[in-house]
Order: sequence, then C-alpha cells, then structure tokens
Amino acid sequence: MNCEWYTPPYIIEKAILVLGTIDLDPASCEYANRTVGASKIYTAEDSGLEKPWIGRVWCNPPYSAKLLKHFTAKFLAEYQNGNMTEGIMLTNAGTDTLWSVPLRSGLQAYTTGRLSFMLPDGTYKGKGSRGSCFTYFGNNKEKFIETFSDICWFPNL
Repeated sequence: MNCEWYTPPYIIEKAILVLGTIDLDPASCEYANRTVGASKIYTAEDSGLEKPWIGRVWCNPPYSAKLLKHFTAKFLAEYQNGNMTEGIMLTNAGTDTLWSVPLRSGLQAYTTGRLSFMLPDGTYKGKGSRGSCFTYFGNNKEKFIETFSDICWFPNL
C-alpha cells in the first residue's frame, strides 16, 4: 500500500498563514517540499522520529497505523519539551484509534468532507475513506481557527 499522499497546495497555504515560515517538515521528501517549502525536511531515510523537531513544524505523516502512533507521540513530545514552538499535524480523523490520543490535548479541526491528496506522480487521489483532522499546538489558536474555519469544524470550541 502506498502511504505517500502529499498535502494539496491550498492546505499548505493555510498552514503558512498560521505558522508564517515552516521551519521543519519531519515526514517529507524533495517532491513534497516543493509545495511545503520547509526550511528543513526529514525524509524516510533521515528518520525524523530520531531527530529533534525545532521551530514551527508542519507534519503530514505517513498514513500507516504503526508510523502514525510514533509521529503523533513525537509531535506532542517535541511541543512539550519546547523544541517545537508551534505546529500543525494533518492526520485522518481516527478518533477511535490509540495513535490519536497524544493529539487530543491540541486544538483540533475536522474537515467538512474529505480531502484529495496528491500522489507521487502529481495526480490527485480520490477522496479518502474518512475525513481529516488538523491538530494545532502553539500560541496562535485564534489565527488557526480563523484560517481553517472555512474547511473545518472545531469540536472543542
């Protein structure tokens, strides 16, 4: 199964409106970073789970349950230890999963409808099997809500 589903440009534009500059994308590749424009990326070969996540982080992790568990735990840990000053993580809306537990302390926004993701060949994948969730950690919650409210709803507001 291919877990390389890249974030559509209009979503990255929203993330940049909230974060300003994206300092790090810890689950990326050169192709995806053409859209994300992060100052630094970690690829699968770099093993971003073993490196610090410094600054403002955008993360669309691989959609594999095993990897999601590690990426969501790392996202929370890097914010709590102060390495990540602000971050947005895009996952599926798996509220019934154990990997989603670390994200629950963040501000979450759920898509109204399903996103189409870009594939490695530049085409768009059809709609996924469930909606998506953006989780935000940082001090700019109002900007996150304002920016994502046209495509999301916020259960904890």
